[in-house]
Amino acid sequence: MKNENTVMQEKVLKAPSGMGVLILTILLWFVGLGGVIAGGIMMDAGIILGIPLFVIGLIWVCIGWIPFLGLRILKPQEALVLTLFGKYIGTLKGEGFYYVNPFCVSVNPAARTTLRQSGDVTPEVKNAVSISSSGAVTVTPADKKISLKVMTLNNQKQKINDCLGNPVEIGIAVIWRVTDTAKAAFNVDNYKEFLSLQCDAALRNIVRLYPYDVAQNVDTTGDGEPDEGSLRGSSEIVADRIRAEIQERIVDAGLEVIEARITYLAYAPEIAAVMLQRQQASAIVDARKMIVDGAVGMVQMALAKLSEDGVIDLDEERKAAMVSNLLVVLCGNKDAQPVVNSGSLY
Repeated sequence: MKNENTVMQEKVLKAPSGMGVLILTILLWFVGLGGVIAGGIMMDAGIILGIPLFVIGLIWVCIGWIPFLGLRILKPQEALVLTLFGKYIGTLKGEGFYYVNPFCVSVNPAARTTLRQSGDVTPEVKNAVSISSSGAVTVTPADKKISLKVMTLNNQKQKINDCLGNPVEIGIAVIWRVTDTAKAAFNVDNYKEFLSLQCDAALRNIVRLYPYDVAQNVDTTGDGEPDEGSLRGSSEIVADRIRAEIQERIVDAGLEVIEARITYLAYAPEIAAVMLQRQQASAIVDARKMIVDGAVGMVQMALAKLSEDGVIDLDEERKAAMVSNLLVVLCGNKDAQPVVNSGSLY
């Protein structure tokens, strides 16, 4: 039994130049018009040959416009997927002026689809609707050509829970292009919407494997060992995994993902303030730790220097008092106020 779900493969169609066909068709149409005129004159003169000449010329004048339907113009990096009576016959590629079967129909299921991507900002890709002063609505048909250019898809920001359950907002930009026009036109219903949905799904699958920031006992690589991977610190690795995930999903759609980049990353608004306080507290703790470590080192160096140079001989009680005073001065938030002791230390 024949498999009805056979994956389509692109066939490049080699079409003749349209300039010769255009000139020949125009000449034949004028010849047909001349035949109508000549046949009418001959019939008025009673010449029987004028009847078939008039009929043939009239038929050609009526149907002589049909070959013009087969003329196609392609710009650089454009393609036309052509079908004849429902059957795929090939893809026309390469800039130029071509002639194909006039009964061929161009197919582009995403011609009227507009997404937040570079290829949709030009009026060639979508229907142009204009309303005149009299209220008449004019709709310009969508262009059926498939662009082979490199395009950028900037999907909407999504709210996703990371591996720790914290909601984060993240957005990505995907750079992609069509590599197989037959697959893009026939294997999926709408290759632009298909790509957008697969980007969202792949983004969710990858983001949930990472914490927003570095966390302990979290395995982001799947090797069973904790690592320091995070959305904020490992953006290049995360973007590469997202690109690979998307490419795996869209291979049957004839699309290629060249690059994926994270364009927006932040905690969700409902926890952003709390997480900011947490980051501030962590920064304060780290700063205090550094200050204390430095103060202890300076006190040790001061005591060792005093003992080495024999400046003063301090007992344990005086050392404790000196250490306390130095730590207060070095670790305090405000500048110390000097106090002059005019009496004895005791």
